[in-house]
Amino acid sequence: MNKDRRRRSPWDDLFDIDNEFDEMRRRMDLILERMLESGGQLKTDPAIYGFSMRVGPDGKPMIREFGNTTSPQNLQESMREPLTDVIEEAERIRVIVELPGVEKEDIHLNATDDELDIVVESPQRRFSKHLDLPSAVDPDSATASYNNGVLEICLARIERKTRGRSIDIN
Repeated sequence: MNKDRRRRSPWDDLFDIDNEFDEMRRRMDLILERMLESGGQLKTDPAIYGFSMRVGPDGKPMIREFGNTTSPQNLQESMREPLTDVIEEAERIRVIVELPGVEKEDIHLNATDDELDIVVESPQRRFSKHLDLPSAVDPDSATASYNNGVLEICLARIERKTRGRSIDIN
């Protein structure tokens, strides 16, 4: 069917699928060119790129990218971005991270009132993820558990306090 004559879908305004496929094809071509130039082998860890899509609480689609690259030119040396899911609940925010083959002792977490950093450094695997949290949290309330390669972090939600005061003019 001719692209110009096809029936428009409500999704057409949200996603530009044709351009997404063109970009994906461009990235695959660059990876293949690099592989051919290097004699059939990539000199770095595999490039991992993907996205997850779900509907947010406001009914709008949320797209999250993951992987160790956003394009073949931006390969990070052996540092991977783990697959991560952020779940907003009434009283807390849960973050679930897939970290296969990692020991609990190699996981380092740091939380502020609106960010979470996850870093794994071990001889076999290296992961790194920075998250901007969807609402303010109390970092002192954070709890984490790790079981069978799945890390779960829970943070209590708090009201963001806007501070201010009256300023006298001299």
